[in-house]
Amino acid sequence: MVVSFRSAEGKPAPSNAGAGAANVVWHDVECGSYGADLALWRELAEDADPGRAAGAILEVGAGTGRVALDLLRAGHRVTALDIDDQLLVTLRERAGGATLETVCADARTFELDSRDFALCLVPMQTVQLLGGSGERIAFLRRAHAHLRRGGLLACAIVTELAPFDCAAGDVGPSADVGRSGGELYVSRAVRVSVRMRSILIEREREILTAEQAVRASERDVIELARLSAAQLEREAAKAGFTPAASRSIAATEEHVGSAVVMLRA
Repeated sequence: MVVSFRSAEGKPAPSNAGAGAANVVWHDVECGSYGADLALWRELAEDADPGRAAGAILEVGAGTGRVALDLLRAGHRVTALDIDDQLLVTLRERAGGATLETVCADARTFELDSRDFALCLVPMQTVQLLGGSGERIAFLRRAHAHLRRGGLLACAIVTELAPFDCAAGDVGPSADVGRSGGELYVSRAVRVSVRMRSILIEREREILTAEQAVRASERDVIELARLSAAQLEREAAKAGFTPAASRSIAATEEHVGSAVVMLRA
């Protein structure tokens, strides 16, 4: 999950004409075009899984497969976990005949047969959706239980977002746009509120018909916990992890940058 600062000339998010569920389309529109982190995930996957072993990589918050499909194309076998089964159905369809395991489960309580993953990836600030410290530690304990000794957990976090409010006259980012079934899906971040313990990202969503009439509109609010790398490392220590050198994902013209907290089991 990132806040997009796409320019008006930027490429639209991927079309998803075959998907019937609106949440699948919105997921693609708002997340699918982000690719600044893919090179890092490929690098970590190659280091952890040079022989392309079966079941070596676990992705938490896989969605419709932005990261998992990229790793599959590189020859890795991925277990993709998400709490939304509709997103995973789409991921399985897009994977075609590639070897992929999907698991619909809560990141804080999941139990898998495999306890020998070499790498667990948590892209796009997913860990910040879990709420407070207790919920993050619950996830960290589950991740630790499923990693082999020396395995790596890599969590992308955003530490700061600049607040703005379009209703107050601030100029916000341009919209993310995608098409499905002949209709145009438009999502625009209209407010970012930075609070003491959380960051609220409010989006205005519209579905436009082929005649450009508004068929549906809604407001969507996502709450991210404010979280530093040092705090996540302290929480991870309670789950048995040892911190490794953090990495970073640079900001682009379209998206904010992220820190990637690296933790060894």
